[in-house]
Amino acid sequence: MIGGDLHDKNSNISQYQERITKFSSEFELGLFIHIARQSLIWIFLLLGISLSLAFIYLRYAQPVFQSKTIIQINTNNQANKVLNINQMYEEQDPLAGAIEVLKSKNFLNRVVNSLNLYIGYFNEGTFKSSELYTSTPFFVDLDIKDPSFYGRKFYITFSNPKEGYIELKEKNNKQKKQYFITDKWISTEAFDFKITCNPIFEKEQCFKQCKELSPIYFIKQDENSITSDIQRRLEIKLQNELAKTVSIGIRDYNPVKAADIVNVMASEFQRYDIEKESKSSEKVILFIDEQLSSVYAQLKHSEDTLQTYRREKNFNTNERQLQSDMTRVSTLEDQLLKTELEEKILENIQQDIQKNKSIDSYQLISSIAGSQEEGGIKDVVANLQKLLIEKENLLFQVKPNSEEIKRLNFQVENQKNLLVQSVFSLRQKMQSKHQNLIAKSNEYENKYASQPEKEIEYARLMRFFSINEKYYTLLLEKKTEFSISKAGFVSQTIVLEKGIINTNPISPNKQNIMLSAILTSVLIGLVIIIIRYLTHNDINSLNEITKQMSAGINILGIVPSYDKEIPVSQLVVDKNPKSLIAESFRTLRSNLQYISNTEGTKIIALTSTVSGEGKTFVAINLAGILAFSNKKVIILDLDMRKPKIHKGFSVTNEKGMSTLLIGKNNLKECINKSSLLGLDFITAGPIPPNPSELIISSKMDEILNELKKMYDIIVIDNPPIGLVTDGVAMISKADYPIYVFRSDYSKRNYIQILDRLQNENKVAHLSVVLNGVDINRNTYGYNYGYGYGYGYGYGNKYGYYEEKSDKKKQRGLFKKKISVS
Repeated sequence: MIGGDLHDKNSNISQYQERITKFSSEFELGLFIHIARQSLIWIFLLLGISLSLAFIYLRYAQPVFQSKTIIQINTNNQANKVLNINQMYEEQDPLAGAIEVLKSKNFLNRVVNSLNLYIGYFNEGTFKSSELYTSTPFFVDLDIKDPSFYGRKFYITFSNPKEGYIELKEKNNKQKKQYFITDKWISTEAFDFKITCNPIFEKEQCFKQCKELSPIYFIKQDENSITSDIQRRLEIKLQNELAKTVSIGIRDYNPVKAADIVNVMASEFQRYDIEKESKSSEKVILFIDEQLSSVYAQLKHSEDTLQTYRREKNFNTNERQLQSDMTRVSTLEDQLLKTELEEKILENIQQDIQKNKSIDSYQLISSIAGSQEEGGIKDVVANLQKLLIEKENLLFQVKPNSEEIKRLNFQVENQKNLLVQSVFSLRQKMQSKHQNLIAKSNEYENKYASQPEKEIEYARLMRFFSINEKYYTLLLEKKTEFSISKAGFVSQTIVLEKGIINTNPISPNKQNIMLSAILTSVLIGLVIIIIRYLTHNDINSLNEITKQMSAGINILGIVPSYDKEIPVSQLVVDKNPKSLIAESFRTLRSNLQYISNTEGTKIIALTSTVSGEGKTFVAINLAGILAFSNKKVIILDLDMRKPKIHKGFSVTNEKGMSTLLIGKNNLKECINKSSLLGLDFITAGPIPPNPSELIISSKMDEILNELKKMYDIIVIDNPPIGLVTDGVAMISKADYPIYVFRSDYSKRNYIQILDRLQNENKVAHLSVVLNGVDINRNTYGYNYGYGYGYGYGYGNKYGYYEEKSDKKKQRGLFKKKISVS
């Protein structure tokens, strides 16, 4: 036996690796197309499966709809501008803040409450459920006490227009029913509920709708679940930053619900905008209201005290004069306080200057900036600042010791000295003003010091009353201002595009799904073809044999596959001498002349690698075609382990080569005549225990010598030498050693045996025949030639296509092909 299973496996792996390495450099288009044609049925099957799955998915997948609205966000309040009221706060990036608000669960909870989305109504189908939303025939008010009932299905059935029951599946799969009467609250341990008919339906119609849509159920979600679900499906994008536009989109299984959600989000955001803007005004107004109550009480108390004092003391005076004097005293006191404060500030500045003679100009300006008398030295400060700025800018261009900088330093120093003198002068003025105010205040005090005690007390009470009255009036004015501001808060958010009910689903996309199914099936099919190409190890052409051979080999020709049923005898060349297969064996006969053309009896020994490659078929028909040329031919069956010649000629196998080699029978007893003139055969005989020893015995040489005297050609059908070594001896002795491969059956690693026969066993004139070739493969037939091309033409010329009409019927993907083996 040549080789073994382990060797074959290693050889297959190495060939597979070699094919991957040489895939790009030695790509065989014909083989690839041939494998692709063989794989078409799988590609069409994959395509059918993919399209079927795509159709099922499109049929039963829940369609997803999308709706979108566009809003423009502004932040101006016209009432504040008119009244010149400052904002309590100013938002840095209103667009970013608005987007975050729209995404927040707190805001989405407002939307859910507005649309009452906590409860969903569904019609249950075989494979999918459809949300009814506003088209539900009934509404449910449901108060859940047990949180485990959130998210569970409540199936509802109406027995009549006024009564029915809801079903709830328990964990043990038991059905729990709870009966109800419409428009009436029903209380249970876990929940309370009330069923009412949808106002758009009458009760009878509501009952019919429930029957038609049955089974129908509802689910209540908790706040976090429903807002999280909306948040997940929400898509908020900044549309245009300059225009301050934001798009709000959402995906949902119900198109009406999707449109409602985005539209309510836009309207709720407008309300939120008004609430946010007016919140500060509301707080101020609330504070003013609280102060008004307190101040009014104080004002009322002052007024009552004043009236009581006048009544009890029977006091009458010139109230206008007194009130005027009190107002002047109050004004003088205010001015005196301000003057003292300003004088103190200027004193501190003067002290700083005196302590630090070289005070920095910038420190000097910053110190003076807090003084109320800054206006008096405004021009000097402005000139000093201008010079300092000019100096700073010039330092970027020239050096600090330049003439220009020196000039500016001189001017700055002059302005600084002028400013110091101005501060000293201002302080002196403040001191003088302070003395005058004290003198005036003392004058009024002296005026009333001489008044009786009653008038002094009365003046004090009048002063308290006047203060409270002013404060009360001021609060009323501020309340009016902020009320006007609040009334002016109109939402600056504009809805530019309302969400519409889009009945065209965005998912699943029918065109994309179908295209994906086709591309996927084609891609998988292509992968299958590439894998089959890379793992392809069958011999399909003579060219593949010559490429794999390291030594020279004789290409004898090919034998096409036989498209009709092979007769029991396997002899087909006599049935239709002008057929394609007969012409192929004539080609083999002609090509044998190029191998050896000497006189004398010739021995033709045929073998193969394994059983089933058609060597017996080739041996019988080659012998038959040789007999047609008036040669005496005999066939010897030396495949004694698996004899077939007796089956091919329908005779018994009681005697033959095995009995000849052991001397049990003579040649005359073992030679059989065939139906074809000039063609004889000897069967293998009973299977011996030692066929190898019999074949290499001297008796075999004696039998061959005797047969050479009787016949022109001896054709020997040897056993496959890939399994046993019995046939090597006869192959070595043959004039025409022929090795048979079968197309689409023999493996490429079998070719290595040819190298061994030539190199190790020194077999000369070894020839190859490729059997079972499908000549109808036009795309892959470019490699079939080598001595057969003209034979093909011959057959065509002589009308071998007597079965032409049958072949046309057999062409195509499922063409019938009968192998010859």
